This record gives sequence, structure tokens and C-alpha cells, in this order.
Amino acid sequence: MKLKAPESVFSSASFCPGCGHGLAGRLIGEVAEELGIEHKLVTVVDVACCSFHIDYWKFDTIMAAHGRDIPTAVGVKHVRPDSAVMAYMGDGAAYAIGMAETIHAALRNDNICVFVINNSVFGMTGGQMAPTSLPGERTATSPKGKDPARYGTMSGLELVKQMDVAYVARGELIGSSGMVRAKTLIRKAFTHQLNGDGFSLVELLSPCPTNLNLPPVKAKAFVHDEMTKYFPLGEFVDKGGNV
Repeated sequence: MKLKAPESVFSSASFCPGCGHGLAGRLIGEVAEELGIEHKLVTVVDVACCSFHIDYWKFDTIMAAHGRDIPTAVGVKHVRPDSAVMAYMGDGAAYAIGMAETIHAALRNDNICVFVINNSVFGMTGGQMAPTSLPGERTATSPKGKDPARYGTMSGLELVKQMDVAYVARGELIGSSGMVRAKTLIRKAFTHQLNGDGFSLVELLSPCPTNLNLPPVKAKAFVHDEMTKYFPLGEFVDKGGNV
């Protein structure tokens, strides 16, 4: 079915030029419509750039405190078990201030979907260094480059994939093939939840031209050429699948 704005459950977002959040939001909206869950989907977004989606998605959306998206989503799922529930946040919320929440929800195998937009920096708060910032990466709080001897580069996905969860995958919001693949990962995560399999986490590598201090085309190249060296793409856990 071809949709027309404003009836669609997604619409064009006014993020910074070259940002991946609008792309991720559209993919989630498309998958929700195609699975027929748009009227029972409850999304929980972080207070950062993610919160803009409240104005763009047409399904029910809650703004959580910074880094508390996942426990809020877990609470919603307990109260409304028949709803499809997802938490949507950046890498800072998921792997810094919200790291404990991410890990414990995975340990419990809570039946929710978590989508993490990894752009290697804290976005809305000013581009500070994040756990996902690459060695040598210049940020607002590492102007001379991130010191790998003092700060490691990590992703909570690496821990979650070792647990007894339903689905763990990483894609990139770069190029047509990357977008097609990312949509497949999002669909699989929702399908696992609808099947009652448990916790699903999909991380999407995304450009942030504003805080990377790069024009959009070069920011995309940074994600595809440099971030993937530290954050490999793929499916790492697929309950009942072939991974």
C-alpha cells in the first residue's frame, strides 16, 4: 500500500543535514506498518535527539529520562503485554548513563526491542566523547583526540550478545544496501518480540555531521570506513535462526 502524508505513521524529520536519525525513524515506521503493529506499538525515546521522533511518529511515544528508556519500556511491556514495545536511544544513553539498564534488561531477557543509534559521540549535548568514540577521535571533550591508553572503545552490544537473549545485530544507515539491511534487522527484532522470544537489540551505525565536524558525505564515509573497523556489522544472536 502506498502511503501519503500525513496519514502515514512516519513523516520527514527535521534533523541536522546528513543525520541518520531520520532514516532510522522512517525504517521503523515502515516496518511497523508492514507488520500491522502501528496501532499497538508503544515507543520510548530518550531526551536527546531521539526525542524529535515524538513529533514525527504517529504511534504512541513516551519520552524517558536520559538513559532510562529501557526500564521505562520494560514497565510498559509489563503493564501492556499485548503491545509491541521498543526503546530508541543513542549510544550515550545505551552504553554510558544507561549501561546498567541495558545489561540487566538483557540478563532478564525482557521481551522488548531496543534500537541504538551509534554515532560515536554524545549528540544533542554538544558532541562530547562517548564510550563508542574511536581512538584518536576529536570530540568536544577530547579536542586532541581520544587517548586509547586511557579510554577504551566499547559497545554494550558486545556484552549483550554473550547473554541468553533473542536477537542481537548491527547495521549501518549508509547507502541503499545498508538501509535495506538495516530494515531487515529492525523487522527481525520486532518479529522476535511478537513471537515472545525475549530481548532484541539492534545497533545502527549513523553519521552525525554536526558533532563529527564533517560535511555529510565525509561523515558517511567515516561511519562506513572507520566505525565498522571497531563495530563490525552482522547478526550475532538469532534465537531459532542460523546465527
